[in-house]
Amino acid sequence: MILVAPNSSFERNTRRRPLLSLWIGILILLQSGVSVAEEPVPTLDLPKGSEVAVARLMELRPGIPIIAVYPISVANMFGIDLPGGTTLFVTKDGKHLFAGELFEMGGELVSLSEQRRSSERIDLMAQVARKDMVIFPAKGKTVDYVHIFTDVDCGYCKKLHAEIENYSALGIEVRYLAYPRMGLDGETHAKMSAVWCSADRKRALTKAKLGVEVVASNCADPVKEQFQLGRQIGVNGTPAIVTSDGRLLPGYLPAADLLARLEQ
Repeated sequence: MILVAPNSSFERNTRRRPLLSLWIGILILLQSGVSVAEEPVPTLDLPKGSEVAVARLMELRPGIPIIAVYPISVANMFGIDLPGGTTLFVTKDGKHLFAGELFEMGGELVSLSEQRRSSERIDLMAQVARKDMVIFPAKGKTVDYVHIFTDVDCGYCKKLHAEIENYSALGIEVRYLAYPRMGLDGETHAKMSAVWCSADRKRALTKAKLGVEVVASNCADPVKEQFQLGRQIGVNGTPAIVTSDGRLLPGYLPAADLLARLEQ
């Protein structure tokens, strides 16, 4: 096994943009001397042998928002998950820390880091109720489904939605979640709340992406929760496609290209 540095040529084959975003976040996190937690760090159930390493990290970066600590397949090392899909690797003695992707060098390069993130995405997406999504079902037999974090003012989100019939015709069920990429204080957030509060969300979403104003009564909409979920799993732009096996595919993909990715 090998830890691959961020300037490795392997990046070309491992989705350069999301990896670059992860590295920027990691560097900001680790180089900053201030606390990064907005809320108190929860009590962690630490695996045996990781106590020294975690204590040392928290001593150097008080309040670091650790989600999980777990043993990995490299002897005397542990993985540490942070928000947004960021993973750190620490030695058992607490003397060294690595940030990046961990690959297994078997018959081919396999990112063990991405495998873990995919598993976590599956669990998190399963917690979203269907009633809180805007679902465009497949026509005929459903071949597969995707969750798509979308923004009604995003150009490529509009392009993808204009081709929604093509996805449906190929057997792909599209499950939309709200992700106002400019945050929760702007006009787009208000538009998306109106969509999610509409009696006919499918029609309202289509209208909003065509630039037509959607008027709806206020409701306890899930836009904020879905935006926070997107950030938690590493979404940093729209559209962001999460496949049924937990892969995160950033950006627009034509229907035929998406089907090909789903079949990989």
